[in-house]
Amino acid sequence: MRATEDLEAPSLADKMGRVVRLTLAEKVYQDLKELLLAGQVAPGERFTLRGLAAAIGTSAMPVREAVGRLAAERALEVLPNRAVRVPLMTRARFLELRLIRISLEGLAAAVAAERRDEADLAAIVRFEREFAAERMRKHPDPGVAIRANKELHFAVYRAARMPALFQIIEGLWLQIGPVLNLDLRASPKRLEEGEAHLHHARLVDALRRRDGDGARAALVADITTAGDFILARGVMPE
Repeated sequence: MRATEDLEAPSLADKMGRVVRLTLAEKVYQDLKELLLAGQVAPGERFTLRGLAAAIGTSAMPVREAVGRLAAERALEVLPNRAVRVPLMTRARFLELRLIRISLEGLAAAVAAERRDEADLAAIVRFEREFAAERMRKHPDPGVAIRANKELHFAVYRAARMPALFQIIEGLWLQIGPVLNLDLRASPKRLEEGEAHLHHARLVDALRRRDGDGARAALVADITTAGDFILARGVMPE
């Protein structure tokens, strides 16, 4: 009886295989999540599970599990032909998400002004300078600017030290991140002529002075002006 139980029980190799698979799935999930948060993929962009697995250098199983999680979070869509798509954004949904972001991210910025420490401020300043430096290059890379913009925002939200709020904001950015492509990738002149760097500078100044109202106002202005530009382009379906 004991021998039969031993034969039926999962072997150490089986258990290790499961741990490795789960670890791979988590890594793939984090990698894909970062692409979405940082706006490195655009609404409507399509992938295949096989193509993603080949690009990442892993088997299809952890990719399938990671995509399933992101689909549950409305960050990706699995189509009937098993292709994976970054969801399209309607105008109405964009306006709804922007209104929620203004409220929650504005709150995070105001709290961050009170709770941030010098290490938080140093990280925020570093990302603000990275964005500004990329903007000033002769041939700026929108992808670099978009990533610096994302890192700046999330450094601010982290400084608020409100884990539940941070998690909600991250969920919103999983849905809105790809739409940022429609702003900073719009044209080579968008980075030069846009107002994002001005709002960033005001945000950093307010955080430095521990001015919660000022930090909220700068953050809200950043979200609002970027949103107005995207809406004005008329590229989102009703």
